[in-house]
Parts: sequence; C-alpha cells; structure tokens
Amino acid sequence: MGILNVTPDSFSDGGRFDSVDRALKHAERMVSEGADIIDIGGESTRPGYTMISDEEEIDRVLPVIEAVKSHFDIPVSLDTYKSGVARAGLQAGTDLINDIWGLKYDPAMAGVIAEYNVPCCLMHNRERADYADTAIREQVADADGWTDGNEKDAGFVTAWKEDLSETIRLAKQAGIRDEHIILDPGVGFGKTYENNLQAIRHLDQLHTFGYPLLLGTSRKSVIGLTLGVPADERVIGTAVTTVFAVMHGCAFVRVHDVKENVQAIRMTRAILGV
Repeated sequence: MGILNVTPDSFSDGGRFDSVDRALKHAERMVSEGADIIDIGGESTRPGYTMISDEEEIDRVLPVIEAVKSHFDIPVSLDTYKSGVARAGLQAGTDLINDIWGLKYDPAMAGVIAEYNVPCCLMHNRERADYADTAIREQVADADGWTDGNEKDAGFVTAWKEDLSETIRLAKQAGIRDEHIILDPGVGFGKTYENNLQAIRHLDQLHTFGYPLLLGTSRKSVIGLTLGVPADERVIGTAVTTVFAVMHGCAFVRVHDVKENVQAIRMTRAILGV
C-alpha cells in the first residue's frame, strides 16, 4: 500500500503532493515501483495535528481519488475516520476505507462501510497510552503461560487485543462482512515508544482474530527514536519492519518508499519460499 498524502502538514511529506498534478505523478511512480493499493489521505494525523472539517477534507481528496481512478487500474484506499468523507470518497470510486480509529470515532462510519459493501482497514487506537499495570500484567502472564521472556508485554497485549475485539464487534454489529475486515496494530497511535515496539513484536497475537493484518510503520517515530535519524532517513528502518511483517504473516504493509519495500518483500518471500 503506497501512501499518497494530499495534505500541507503531514509529518514526512506534507505539502509535496497537495495538487492533483503532483499527486498523480507520485501515484504513477508508486504504481511503477510495485504498489498494489494507493492510500489517499487528506488530513494529517501526526502528533499535534489540526483537525479540519469534512468539507475541507473532501475538497482535498475527491479530485485526487477521481484522477487516480481515471488514470490507473489500481484499488484506491481512503484514509479517513469521518463517515461523511468516507461516503463522498466511496461515491467517487474509493475501493477501501482506512479508519485510524477502528470505527470508534464516528458512530456512523461502520454503517457507511457496510452500506457500500467495501473492505476496510480498522486500526487500533486510543486517546491515552494507559495500558494495564504491573500487577495485571503478572496475572495475565501467569494465566496465559507467558514464559518466553516477554511477560512484561502481557498487559499491553491483553488490552490491545481487547480494544480490537471491540472494533470487530462494532463492525459485525453494523453488518460489515468478515471477508472485508483488515486489522492494523496501530503503530504510532495511542502508544508509548515501548508500546509501539511491543505491537510490532507481538503481531502474531493478532492472528487469533482470523483477519488479514496491515502493518504501517513507515518513517514513524518508533524508527526515528530507535535509530536516531530524521523522517527522511528512515527507509532502512522501515524496510526492516516490512521484513518482520512478512515473516509474521502480515498481508499488507503501508509505506512511503514503495520501491525499497517491494524489494524487501520479494527478497524475504524468496528466502521463505513463499
């Protein structure tokens, strides 16, 4: 999944593709480099971002959605958590809704996705990174048999999965089909630095839900903090997480740097023989 931000203030590429011509050229490049889906976003969700109205977000994304759909034979994903924006995007030809709040921000979102009968990527998120305390972690670790040295992660993993269970419940309640659900562990959202590493480390835990997984770590702060590099120097760190995603059964990765990550995927799959 190649990222196409048509925003002035995204953390990594804000303002670079905020005209239809520039967005189309970048989409063309990502398609040529091997992207399978183009994910279009009209509102930055970086830390401290400024929320914009539905109307402004729609004005940003609709011309780009329509242009990409008319120029390329490739599915388009719309990165939004607002049902009004989602509906407008779906009417313009969007193929998939990518909701960073996992249906929990806008009560109408699940119904819109079900109404249009489209796939959705539902991400884990919460307002505060206040996961289970030490005592609960120890209880969970004992109950679940966490004896692999990762007992300290048990509380986070339990709360993380409970949150995603609620997202799945909302999806089913609205009538979203099982085969249309993709889960995103939510790296970079509602998590501390250590929580982000835990989410990547325990991707396998999410396979118990039975849905495809999408990992989105591209150029994020967890990579910058680990390696001590700015956003434009995080390609290698991102590629490492892509390799990890493939090795742990993720179906999708969402990235800025398509060429490098496609190569990482192909090499990993060749080694694994899949």
